[in-house]
Amino acid sequence: MTETDATSLLAECRRKIDQIDSQLRDLLNQRATIVDGVVRAKESLHIPILEPKREEEVIRRATGGNPGPLGDDAFRNIFAVIMREMRQIQQVYLDRQQEKRK
Repeated sequence: MTETDATSLLAECRRKIDQIDSQLRDLLNQRATIVDGVVRAKESLHIPILEPKREEEVIRRATGGNPGPLGDDAFRNIFAVIMREMRQIQQVYLDRQQEKRK
């Protein structure tokens, strides 16, 4: 591969990655929007924010049938961070509700 070919390939790969990153951002924001409904339902049902069985189910679904090249451990780590951030959104909502009641 020539230097010109490599430079062109790198630029194209980065362009594709940037597009995917934008899609991931949008999807994560959609997920976060849905969490608003989740936390309101959990509050009404008196269900705690942290539901280990549910989180394990999410991870199982994310890793099930994973063709790679990203391994199951990588997906476990990624989804652990996503769910931690979604729990934080839920906690902020509950804290605000508690403040309103005061």
